[in-house]
Amino acid sequence: MPAFPEAAAEAVGNDTLRANLRHATRTIRDKRAAAVAELDDWAELREAGKQIKDRTLHRLDHYLVQLEESVTAAGGTVHWAADAAEANRIVTDLVKATGESEVVKVKSMATQEIGLNEALEAEGITAYETDLAELIVQLGEDRPSHILVPAIHRNRGEIRDIFRSEMGKWGRPAPEGLGDSPAELAEAARLHLREKFLRAKVGISGANFMVAETGTLVVVESEGNGRMCLTLPERLISVVGIEKVVPTWRDLEVFLQTLPRSSTAERMNPYTSMWTGTSDDDGPSDFHLVLLDNGRTDVLADEVGRQTLRCIRCSACLNVCPVYERAGGHAYGSVYPGPIGAVLTPQLRGTTSEIDASLPYASTLCGACYDVCPVAIDIPEVLVHLREKVADRGGRGHRLEKAAVKAAGWVLDRPGVLAAGERVAARTRGLHPGRLPGASGWTDSRDLPRMPAEPFRDWWRKNRS
Repeated sequence: MPAFPEAAAEAVGNDTLRANLRHATRTIRDKRAAAVAELDDWAELREAGKQIKDRTLHRLDHYLVQLEESVTAAGGTVHWAADAAEANRIVTDLVKATGESEVVKVKSMATQEIGLNEALEAEGITAYETDLAELIVQLGEDRPSHILVPAIHRNRGEIRDIFRSEMGKWGRPAPEGLGDSPAELAEAARLHLREKFLRAKVGISGANFMVAETGTLVVVESEGNGRMCLTLPERLISVVGIEKVVPTWRDLEVFLQTLPRSSTAERMNPYTSMWTGTSDDDGPSDFHLVLLDNGRTDVLADEVGRQTLRCIRCSACLNVCPVYERAGGHAYGSVYPGPIGAVLTPQLRGTTSEIDASLPYASTLCGACYDVCPVAIDIPEVLVHLREKVADRGGRGHRLEKAAVKAAGWVLDRPGVLAAGERVAARTRGLHPGRLPGASGWTDSRDLPRMPAEPFRDWWRKNRS
């Protein structure tokens, strides 16, 4: 991926993409605002969520051990994965041990983060995405562009065409004469996926939350596909980031109020699935939990950046961000787009690549993301913090900036030199360029202010002394 400015410049030239994003994000954020306004204690819930997350992160080692003990006591098996490669190896081995060559998946950001589908494919295992938007992305050989609505960049006509041309390659084909109404598209997806649900022996999921005191995992969703994946297969494998743990059921209650309203603008998700280990009567008979680090402990060690781990993946920050609305999710070069992606991705992956070093600058610092965050992540603060890290690492642009600041400091420390420079600049103002050499990234879209006819010092001496 190129740096964000180049990718975004290409994206904003796509009129269809911008229209799709503008319509979708404005609709979602208006509905969210109405849903949040129904609660008189929203500010208190937001603060409670922040404090619960901070308290948990402060003692994350304790709660993870407690979670492992609880899951094990309930009949599950816990695996620890330091990075993506280890997580992929664990999951692949668990699937291969069953002798199966296909799995059904619940929408999971963590498995996208580690490239699990590609790792399974390399071992001859096909992973079927069952979330409607993820299905659209998979069939279209596309990439997700939104945390909540991965196919937000597609309109109904595009989705219909994808279903017509691609569904038959993955299983049951689309019905003859498929139209582009939401009901027809949803029914086509339901028929296509139903046969996969009924024959799958292995399910793979993530989790929105993990309750340490009981070992319970929670998935909230709106379509019912998650419920099918979590209950029908004999073996369930859940890949979850270590930051998703909460200490108690009482803590969970706070997030079950704030997450639905912040994400889908609902008072409660239509499907809230919870499971604790295994059961002989209901759900999978074999459960494995893969706890994923993949850079999270490094984020935890950063006093400013660790607040990013509070994120509950609601996507509210994407829907209010003026940059995301115009550039879309693909420009971020990560499964985590938008403001939260601009702070999370560089912390998980580092800032050595061109795209990751540019992400902290993919923001106007307007603060809208902080205003809507249900766990009060100060994203602008983290963005500035990461910009400092990128600048400290150096690079041509940053070296020039440091040299310019050093030169300016030398001049400002010498009033006589400054006054002489101001007089020269005023007398030669007719020769000044409209753009500043070496700073095209700034002045290509901005005019330099016109120099006054005389310096303020000289005007003051003549008029006020």
